[in-house]
Amino acid sequence: MVSTAPPRVLTIAGSDSGGGAGIQADLKAMLALGVHGMSVITAVTAQNSLGVQGYWELPAEAVRAQFRSVVDDIGVQAVKTGMLASIELVETVSDLLAGVDAPVVVDPVGVSKHGDALLAAEAVATVRERLLPVATLATPNLHEVTQLTGITVTEEREMRGAAEALLALGPRWVLIKGGHLEGEAADLLYGADGEEHWYRAPRYDNRHTHGTGCTLASSIAAELAKGREMPDAVAAAKEYITGAIQAGFALGAGIGPVDHAWRWR
Repeated sequence: MVSTAPPRVLTIAGSDSGGGAGIQADLKAMLALGVHGMSVITAVTAQNSLGVQGYWELPAEAVRAQFRSVVDDIGVQAVKTGMLASIELVETVSDLLAGVDAPVVVDPVGVSKHGDALLAAEAVATVRERLLPVATLATPNLHEVTQLTGITVTEEREMRGAAEALLALGPRWVLIKGGHLEGEAADLLYGADGEEHWYRAPRYDNRHTHGTGCTLASSIAAELAKGREMPDAVAAAKEYITGAIQAGFALGAGIGPVDHAWRWR
């Protein structure tokens, strides 16, 4: 008996050698949420709990070949993008995604959890002009909001204005993540038609949160691939990442990862 394949989700991102973020986090989250994860690796990082010691981009030709191999044969029900370090990689991936008939979740990765730059300064404009217009959903944290729009959010009531500024750059939906604010963890989902949804969760006193952004974006992509509408997909992903943050564990001498397997333990 041959089983039916689960929904298929493609992550286009960098590799985290420490296993907490990037491609590794994406594939763990996808497995936990019941979809088949596939990958296009854009860069290899030397990374651990203390930070990013170095990264090396793959040639655009290698990124393009990985993408075509997966999409042309296996197909996808959703795509998630993460680390795209250079102008050439952003342009290459944007062109590839323009031909995909599936939801695209763009996590506009700018810096790592430790503050290490993962996007060249000269590539920010290309993300704004080329990548965001092909996004079904963009999921910036507050640092990335500032990087992309120039807007600094210091309190919750300013998040709507930031969402409107991001929407003007082309995505159909924006999820502004309020994790860097004080108080409860509040995120705002804002749609091109003015539709607004707030998601709130307790803030846990746990410093081991490496991979949070990657995991949330890939979780949303997984839920979209399963057929959920955007507000419900974000709600399910928010519930999953909240549990993963609560269960985050120490690893190495620095910041450990969220626990992608928290539901199984």
